[in-house]
Amino acid sequence: MTELFYLSATEMLALLRAKEISAVELAEAHLRRIDEVNGEVNAIVTLVADQALEQARALDDGLARGHWQGPLHGLPIAYKDLTDTAGIRTTYGSPLFAGNVPGQDEPLVRRARAAGAVTVGKTNTPEFGTGSHTVNEVFGATRNPYDLTRSAGGSSGGAAAALASGMVPLADGSDMGGSLRNPASFCNVVGLRPTPGRVPDDSATAAWYTLSVAGPMARTVSDAALLMSVIAGFAPTSPFAIREDGSIFAGPLEPDVAGLRVAWSPDLGGLPVDPETAEVTARAPGVLAGLGAKVERVDLDLSDAEDAFRIYRAWYYAATFGDLPQERLGANVAWNVEQGRKVTGADLARAERLRSGLFQRMNAFFDDHDVLLAPVSQVPPFPVEQPYVTEVAGVAMPDYLAWMRSAYWISVLHAPAASVPCGFTPGGLPVGVQIVARPWADRTVLKTAYAFEQATGEGAVRPAFRGR
Repeated sequence: MTELFYLSATEMLALLRAKEISAVELAEAHLRRIDEVNGEVNAIVTLVADQALEQARALDDGLARGHWQGPLHGLPIAYKDLTDTAGIRTTYGSPLFAGNVPGQDEPLVRRARAAGAVTVGKTNTPEFGTGSHTVNEVFGATRNPYDLTRSAGGSSGGAAAALASGMVPLADGSDMGGSLRNPASFCNVVGLRPTPGRVPDDSATAAWYTLSVAGPMARTVSDAALLMSVIAGFAPTSPFAIREDGSIFAGPLEPDVAGLRVAWSPDLGGLPVDPETAEVTARAPGVLAGLGAKVERVDLDLSDAEDAFRIYRAWYYAATFGDLPQERLGANVAWNVEQGRKVTGADLARAERLRSGLFQRMNAFFDDHDVLLAPVSQVPPFPVEQPYVTEVAGVAMPDYLAWMRSAYWISVLHAPAASVPCGFTPGGLPVGVQIVARPWADRTVLKTAYAFEQATGEGAVRPAFRGR
């Protein structure tokens, strides 16, 4: 029998509705699981057990009077330590904010709370979400549940590891250059980078910045869609918020992809890919073809995304973190700020031209293809003590960003993209595949990911370790 904490969120909801379990029992099961495994994994960095049980009791009392709170009624959730949560310590992974307790929730937290989610704590992230390896000076490194000597990815690595090890059924994440997708790939879970504007932000410093988005993470595609149905939707605090209600993601996902036009790119135009990663992801096109999709291998040139991403990212770091004491920032954040201070008006103009041209070319590309299939990350999970990947398939990486081009080139496209479990290396390390669609076609991404998930069953493979 599957342990309660490893049921899907939708299965948990069915048990709650039928009153076969209570919200308190569900919260207690997850709190016990956190106690068992978090000491080794280090995914939950701030735990609010008493608050979780209080929320759960209130939900049970309400249900006894016939009140069902909402789509997430009774489901435990942990929020990324970049996501402001009222009354709960939120450090952003930085010693500068080690004692920070926000006074209000971010929009997605407000929506999840209102829908009945039970907050159990905060998940680990690198400082200010900088980098695809979750380690910081406040809490240390998060370890991969499938191999505790390996990285859980980042920057939503705490969320991915917590999901994979059964600490929570739902989590949020954020993604500028792959921070929802990379850790999902590394930890055999699902991460969706939505179209910018789907999940609105209320930033007072970078409200027009479209490279960074928030999105859902879960163990199954249906559970990710469930969370998306709650956190998505228009809000006037975001200048490019999409005027579509999140309920469009609430309907059932069908595994029928017959006739879907799939473009398969094994290397996104010549990027180096680790042989073990390449071997696993090479299975993906055959899975969709076996379901009746029309799969075509394509040669893409997304290289214009390189400079566009780096220029916009550098500008963002200088604008957002440039006023902080640089000597107290970690090396990755300080480097990004330094790069941002070098950005000129001519650089920004070039980035805009590159991104605009790429957008129009990919718009034409998606007239002929429904989805793009590609690797999420160019490598499998690497040793946890290693700061970042320095070489991919024998090719040296110039800096700590370069090994994630397969993810951050996609970020530049303004497109929705999901990481869904694809399989395992011979050493048992998870590898995800990336499903991308044209802007605003988030449901197409989820539908394709669901069909792939149901056909392979790879996402149901749980870590071998059981904790203490």
